Amino acid sequence: MMSVNDPAVLAEITALFARYEQALGGNDINALNAMFWPSDLALRYGAGENLYGFAAISGFRAARAGGSPPRTLRNTVITTFGRDLATTNTEFLRVGTERIGRQSQTWVRMTEGWRIVAAHVSFMAATS
Repeated sequence: MMSVNDPAVLAEITALFARYEQALGGNDINALNAMFWPSDLALRYGAGENLYGFAAISGFRAARAGGSPPRTLRNTVITTFGRDLATTNTEFLRVGTERIGRQSQTWVRMTEGWRIVAAHVSFMAATS
């Protein structure tokens, strides 16, 4: 039977999620790139772009002046499945706006360590 939220695995991913957030806020492009799977199969759907493959993801980061605007997180949910798969989901508010953003990541333990294989960032519409 698969273990969900094994405490040791959950602690690993929770620490990596915090490291990702720190790198995002500090525009640490090297750290952000190191967290993504360096594969043509990696993807990141951003608020205004669809990025297919590590080259596109890292190129987007390099071209983005100043990095991500400051934000606060809320309603973060981290779930692990077995020892090698995890999802992280959070809502965020950028400083100076009330618009709710959402971020999801799928993490897989690779030979070289945990990597994000898919990510999605979007903003909620005013109405649905």
